[in-house]
Amino acid sequence: MKAAIYCRLSEEDKNKQCASDDSASIQNQKSMLLQYARHQGWEIYHIYSDDDYAGTDRSRPAFNRLLKDARQHKFDIILCKTQSRFTRELELVEKYIHGLFPSWGIRFISIVDNADTANKGNKKSRQINGLINEWYLEDMSENIRSVLTNRRINGYHIGSFALYGYKKDPDQKGHLIIDEEAAAIVREVFTLFAQGYGKTAIARILNDRGVPNPTEYKRLHGLRYRQPDNKNSTLWKYSAISDMLKNEIYIGNMVQGKYGSISYKTRQNRPRPRSEWYVVEGTHEPIIDRTLWNRVQTLLAQRTKPFGTGTIGLFAGKARCLFCGYVLRSTKSRGRHYLQCPNRHIAKDACAGSFIAVDKLEQLVICELNRLLETYLDKAELIQHIEFDDDLQNRRSDLLSDIADLQNNLTKYSAAIRTLYMDRVTGLISENDYMEMSKAFSTDRSRLAHAITDKQNQLHEIEEKIASENGRGNLPDRYFHPQRLTREMVDSLIDNIFVGKRIPGTRNVPIEIHWNL
Repeated sequence: MKAAIYCRLSEEDKNKQCASDDSASIQNQKSMLLQYARHQGWEIYHIYSDDDYAGTDRSRPAFNRLLKDARQHKFDIILCKTQSRFTRELELVEKYIHGLFPSWGIRFISIVDNADTANKGNKKSRQINGLINEWYLEDMSENIRSVLTNRRINGYHIGSFALYGYKKDPDQKGHLIIDEEAAAIVREVFTLFAQGYGKTAIARILNDRGVPNPTEYKRLHGLRYRQPDNKNSTLWKYSAISDMLKNEIYIGNMVQGKYGSISYKTRQNRPRPRSEWYVVEGTHEPIIDRTLWNRVQTLLAQRTKPFGTGTIGLFAGKARCLFCGYVLRSTKSRGRHYLQCPNRHIAKDACAGSFIAVDKLEQLVICELNRLLETYLDKAELIQHIEFDDDLQNRRSDLLSDIADLQNNLTKYSAAIRTLYMDRVTGLISENDYMEMSKAFSTDRSRLAHAITDKQNQLHEIEEKIASENGRGNLPDRYFHPQRLTREMVDSLIDNIFVGKRIPGTRNVPIEIHWNL
């Protein structure tokens, strides 16, 4: 009989000599399990070990190699110290220990809590162990969350690593002190931006000088930070500069809770609204003075261009570079919008660089979507399940009324701007007052024009629906053959799109669409 030994430890061991060493507890688990296996006369196939991984982490590398080898029946027995070393999730207990392992001919044994799938009588005991582990995880998660929330409210830093430019105070837990070496770079970034340099230009300046980016800086200073495994992981990028310029921690405010976990069972986080952040002012010494900070924030606000209602932003956050995996940035040239890899310009030979026109990508996605719909969707069945809106005429009337009101206000703003101009010509107002007021009027007029366009697009969709209800059988064609995509469609249907570079001698750009279907 061949036995595979699995060991796991979730907490960091302070006695490790270096990051690659197994902790003392892992060594103890191995020793205990090896002795047990030899006493039973089993041959050891392999020892799988995950150090510093939680029992709910399904991405454990050794754990997944163990499951892969079990599926191929490379051994007969899985041996653990306790069932919780294998997993703390009741769902995985049922899936593997009670489901797949028996079907694969694999026996599971944990020696401390006497779990053994060869013993039919202790299945309930194994299930109770799994349930207790589940309760333990939930209670522990709530207790930890309560403690961490209290510390955030009181302005204590609770992260594993200090923000670039700071380091943890060895004399006061939860307090940050300035790391002068990194702080000098932070000051330089803010100063360059205030002088008119763009974020990509600043990244290139730092990269050309060989300045390590924040993650590489941590690694070089001995911090156990997991660095992304790609050739550009040490380079400064647009996003790093952008995040730095907006981070209030650099003016002495502790800002935490920007992201929150989806569940205690997963390490996935999602952004939280600013109203739920924990912001405590004056908790540590600032790196950036208020004058420079305010100047930078003003410049950022002036350069911000929110996504419009057309194709700009249609694939924001969804389109990624096929070569380096980074999110593509939107650019505009001669009235046409493009997506390109930001790594093309941060350093020499950083990335081959994805590049595609937004409208071209939209048509490629629509073409592939139609192919999938034709292949997998039953048109006749769709007709039976479409729900028609009985209130379309009322919605149409409301939109027409809204558009009329907006157009009336737009006319008033245009008239106000003309009156303002005449007042300036006749000397009733000064040049400065005219410039300031006309700028405000122009901004409001532009906002109203966008709102009218948006309402008109909604009205067009409503009128299409009204026209199509007279021919129920023809309505699904709108779903089968969409002419344009909306942001809602992209969010619902697409996980990511990986975009390549145009194939030489052709007009073809390779793309990979990962659907949420």
